[in-house]
Amino acid sequence: MDKSKIDYTLYLCTDRGLMSCETIEQSVEEGVKGGCTVIQLREKDCTSREFYELAVRVKKITDKYNVPLIINDRLDIAQAVDCAGGHLGQSDMPWAVARKILGEDKIIGISAATLEEAKKAQADYLGVGAMYATNTKTDARAVTKEQLVEIRAAVDIPIVIIGGVNQKTVPNFKGMGIDGAAVVSAVVSQPDIEKAAKDLRELCEDC
Repeated sequence: MDKSKIDYTLYLCTDRGLMSCETIEQSVEEGVKGGCTVIQLREKDCTSREFYELAVRVKKITDKYNVPLIINDRLDIAQAVDCAGGHLGQSDMPWAVARKILGEDKIIGISAATLEEAKKAQADYLGVGAMYATNTKTDARAVTKEQLVEIRAAVDIPIVIIGGVNQKTVPNFKGMGIDGAAVVSAVVSQPDIEKAAKDLRELCEDC
């Protein structure tokens, strides 16, 4: 997969504690069928073996629909399943080390909440937020729209907004030059995951 051609429009992060269906795999497949363009697999409370086996199953689904799979934090898992890449927070492994591990062909995304973090990040894309308060990550640092404008002006890599992004808030970012929106509960918690993804995809494409 050519990482320069990745479509970040609707970036879905998994969360087994919030999903309305029985399995991560089902939430991913329904999300992709609804129009999610990137999947990030996030697992904080399982063993390495369980995470690996889940990643293998999820990658079969994302490969079927030709959608890139990103692994949150665990670069060993990303490498083991040969997925599209990994995503790192500010307290995770330094990007330069991550690049050595994954190689030049893989995607590395980095979370940024300040202009300084955004400028320092040698990444393929930035996850910028939290744009709004969110129950998904209670310790997330707030980012204002003014800060987002500054970050957009300072970097030339794709920006994906995250944090409290849903059908009501996505239109607030129209015309701000963002490349996509990362969502969790706005899709996986909904009774009809596929429809929620479809509706959000349409809103994101208008931004």
